[in-house]
Amino acid sequence: MSRVAVLTGNHAVAYAVKLSRVDVIAAYPITPQTTIVEKLNEFIEHGELEAEIVHVESEHSALAACVGAAAAGARTFTATSSQGLLYMHEMVWWAVGTRLPIVMAVVTRAIAPPWNIWSDHNDILDQRDSGWIISMAETNQEALDMTIQAFRIAEDERVLLPVMVGLESFIMSHTATPVEIPDQEMVDAFLPPRNIEKPFILDPNNPISHGSICGPGCYMEFRYLMHNAMRSARKVIYEVEREYEKIFGRHYSGLVENYRLNDAKIAVVTLGSIAGDAKEAIDNLRSEGYSVGVLRIRYIRPLPYDELRENLCTKDLVVVVDRNVSMGSCGVILTEVKSVLYDCPKKPEIKGYIAGLGGRDITYSDFENMVKKAYSEVEEFGKIIVPHEWFGLKNEVRC
Repeated sequence: MSRVAVLTGNHAVAYAVKLSRVDVIAAYPITPQTTIVEKLNEFIEHGELEAEIVHVESEHSALAACVGAAAAGARTFTATSSQGLLYMHEMVWWAVGTRLPIVMAVVTRAIAPPWNIWSDHNDILDQRDSGWIISMAETNQEALDMTIQAFRIAEDERVLLPVMVGLESFIMSHTATPVEIPDQEMVDAFLPPRNIEKPFILDPNNPISHGSICGPGCYMEFRYLMHNAMRSARKVIYEVEREYEKIFGRHYSGLVENYRLNDAKIAVVTLGSIAGDAKEAIDNLRSEGYSVGVLRIRYIRPLPYDELRENLCTKDLVVVVDRNVSMGSCGVILTEVKSVLYDCPKKPEIKGYIAGLGGRDITYSDFENMVKKAYSEVEEFGKIIVPHEWFGLKNEVRC
């Protein structure tokens, strides 16, 4: 039987890794990720997890160690944040290029300078073109479930791509909520040992020569195969979640979550834990007569192209709230949403907001104000005049 415990998001991830019977863990400490690996160390010391933990000298080395372990057939895990993720960026590409099913928790944190240990999403979104499957949890429970599912998705022979599981610093990483921890037997039934027959693994008893140079004659084909694997991951994610629901009883909705959106004329699009505040705002706005719902993006990659079109093309207004910024442009998710909706038969008006950078609060009342501001712009002018803007800037820095 499952049991319920009050866990931080970081400890929820650690329990998921333990239940997934990981063989090798390699990580370098960085706030606010460190307590994930500290908890895994504790499991190993107490004999609750039979795994090798590699204490390395940098995040680059951490992912390099995971690449080596995964290439030899081990189920591997690492975790990082912010500067650490940027430091391992080279190995992020190596891990996916070698088609290794590594799982990494990314506790999203603002990028320096200036130094900041609080959350925004630029660190994980910076990796979106690398070929990793990238997910974002809203709750500690979802972080646990997503991590277990990530191993199953990554190791599927139709996919064989690494997976990032994102959770926001402090809002989730260090905040404790009730979490249902599955029994080991249930997880074993869902997640069998890694299949090391497909593809080949490195075996010291049967050494082979493996070259890594690829010229113009076949490089594109390697990238095409990775792209196709990402496309295959869409189907696998839905299959994995259906099987997870049968065993554990918790339902997730694939690449996106729809909240009160079916009959809405206005859609709010966001991701991560702030979606909870957006849902509360939508409930309040509904009581005031606004026809509004929320679309939460659960998987940034593969891009939920069909799901975004299905849920948003028929809306009058789409409000995208980005906890990130692409300097000189706009929010990253706004760019993605616009690219998907540009040729809708009846294109909705689209408004983007950049908010909550560096851990600044985005409250439910902020979501209400953003929706009302965008709605009033359409009401007054018949269309969105300012396509994207910063929300919550202090007056003294406004230009």
